[in-house]
Amino acid sequence: MQPAPVNGLLNYCPRYEARATFSSWKAKPRQKVRQKTPYHRTFNKDVILLLSPSDDMVVKQRRKQQLYKRGHILNAFEFDKSWDHGAVLREIRNAFKQKIPEDVSCELLMACGNKLIAPMLRDGQQLDASLIHKILKLKALYVRPSRQLEPENSDTSCCEEEEEDVEMVRSVATRASGLFNPGRDQLDHPTMSATSSLAPASTVASSLVPDSTPQSTTTSTDYRAYLSVIDLSSDEDGDEDLYTALSASMEDQIKESSSGSVPVQEILSTLGEKINHNQVNRFNINRAAVLDGAIRGFKRISFDPTHRISVRFSDDKGTSEEALDLGGPRREFLRLLTEALAQSSVFEGTEGNLNLALDSSAVREDRYFVTGRAIAVSLVHGGPSPNFLSQTLFDCIVQGPEKSRPNLGDIADSEIREKIQKVSESTTLEELTQSTEPLQDYLANAGCLKPLKSVDDRDRLVEDVLMFQVINRVRGPFERFRDGLKTLGVLEQIQNHPESFSPVMCYNPRPLTADQVDGLFHIRWSGEGSNQKREERTVVAFWRDYLQDVEEEDGSKK
Repeated sequence: MQPAPVNGLLNYCPRYEARATFSSWKAKPRQKVRQKTPYHRTFNKDVILLLSPSDDMVVKQRRKQQLYKRGHILNAFEFDKSWDHGAVLREIRNAFKQKIPEDVSCELLMACGNKLIAPMLRDGQQLDASLIHKILKLKALYVRPSRQLEPENSDTSCCEEEEEDVEMVRSVATRASGLFNPGRDQLDHPTMSATSSLAPASTVASSLVPDSTPQSTTTSTDYRAYLSVIDLSSDEDGDEDLYTALSASMEDQIKESSSGSVPVQEILSTLGEKINHNQVNRFNINRAAVLDGAIRGFKRISFDPTHRISVRFSDDKGTSEEALDLGGPRREFLRLLTEALAQSSVFEGTEGNLNLALDSSAVREDRYFVTGRAIAVSLVHGGPSPNFLSQTLFDCIVQGPEKSRPNLGDIADSEIREKIQKVSESTTLEELTQSTEPLQDYLANAGCLKPLKSVDDRDRLVEDVLMFQVINRVRGPFERFRDGLKTLGVLEQIQNHPESFSPVMCYNPRPLTADQVDGLFHIRWSGEGSNQKREERTVVAFWRDYLQDVEEEDGSKK
């Protein structure tokens, strides 16, 4: 019997959707079965056959090359883990063929630092192939004979080439002995604290060359004794790199302690090796707004300081001047950019003595970082050096803001500078109080508003005001400026070689040369073959002679 229809539709029973499950239980993920490491019956290892029973040092550099030439090194020699000690020696003898005579016994050694030692095993245990695989791992296996394998005279070329390495390390050790083992008058020198951690090596290095010992005897002894002090890695693949790094580190410390400085051209040339000339950063520059175009280029996502810079200038109408950049537009762009940076709102002060200024729009647009990056890029990419930073700002970059000491000349605001100068010239407490009255609001903002009890408070007050005005007030912009200088490693080199970079970053007055004056003029020659062209060449020669005479301050010629 069917239900009665309601409004023409059958009165069906309501249908509900049932939830599949109401519990919070979830199936645990299946744990991956750890695969067992497959067992390999054989393994490969380098085997080095030594020449003398007295050899107890790890083979390095040219000595290893000589052993290769003699056939005393087997690369990737295949061991079977089932070999016992006797089988290992027998197979090594067969691999070296006639290199090991039958009447010569062999000893298996391993590298431990720079020394060769025999593995310490339990009584009754022998160094079989399985133990060689477990103990030596990535190291080479050394085989030392019971007697000399080859005559001494046949090893002359090897010893002569090794002698060069010995003399190099010996000379470095001798030169470093004065640096690492200072005299009594040098113990309190501040630069010696950085090398105090190397004192143990220096003690040996400085005492390696006794005058009463013959040269040939001390050379080998000095070399081995010196290397035994310094714990190099036992990994054979990195021995040469560590040896080179050690020598370079010692040379750097010797250079830093000497009075001379590394030429800045050499440093920048080394940094320039990072530039990839196959990749390009493109800058579209309008000469009327060089700084704006540079900021757009440096902020572009695709910009990479290690890529070559290609510049296209456009005139006010927007027409392209040059499609191919052969270096001239790039150098002109960097020159115009350096001039624009010196005149921007990021800096303030007199010409050649600029400090960072506080500009809210520059902070908002992160122009301080762009400025530091632009200076670093200009130095490495062959552009001009700034030559306009103050010595105070340069000291902040090298030593940090805390160690810098600004002076009155670093204050760009003439009104504030005059008021602070009156404070510094006060001789009585009354004059000091009167000179600080116009600065009450300024001192309150600077956190320097303190009661003055005597004239002795004057110097401390002036020092605090200078630190606030020149450094602390622009501490945030300075950090961004220094971050920009980290581009291409320029900041690190400035801090490592401040004497080299000081003439580059700061203003350094130099006498004007004849070539510089000559370069300021562009000669408009007449047509080729004309009489005027011949006369012009004569005039130009006399003109350059005159410039050279002025440079030499020779007034006798007329």
